Amino acid sequence: MKKIICMGLICVMCLLGGCSSQKMKDGFYTAEMSDFSHGWKEYLCIMVKNDTIVYAEFNAKDESGYIKAWDNAYMERMSSVSGTYPNEYTRAYVAQLIEKQTSGGIDGVSGASSSGGNFLKLTDAVIEQAKKGDSCITIVQSEE
Repeated sequence: MKKIICMGLICVMCLLGGCSSQKMKDGFYTAEMSDFSHGWKEYLCIMVKNDTIVYAEFNAKDESGYIKAWDNAYMERMSSVSGTYPNEYTRAYVAQLIEKQTSGGIDGVSGASSSGGNFLKLTDAVIEQAKKGDSCITIVQSEE
């Protein structure tokens, strides 16, 4: 009987304490792709407060550090071909992350599927870093 009560208490503690999921620690966490693709390297930075992602920035930078979403000429070219552009799809992905708090269930943005795949990989990487409390930049392997 004592064993049953102890097992029941352990189960209740796990349910209440979240044994199966590790909490994210407060701080900023960044992941970036390992390589440049078409001159850009995508990255994701999140801010965690009280086990919740409260801020995120998803974008890409060139070798000089110039941000892709600031490139108006690129925006015009991409928008006419893909129907979206970096300043639009990066915000769409970030909004979903803040709403869902995980990479699971994030819908792809039409015209930005490559960036969407990278976003999911980067999201998983920064969440793992946040669970560890490791604020070093994580490098995510680019597909070749």
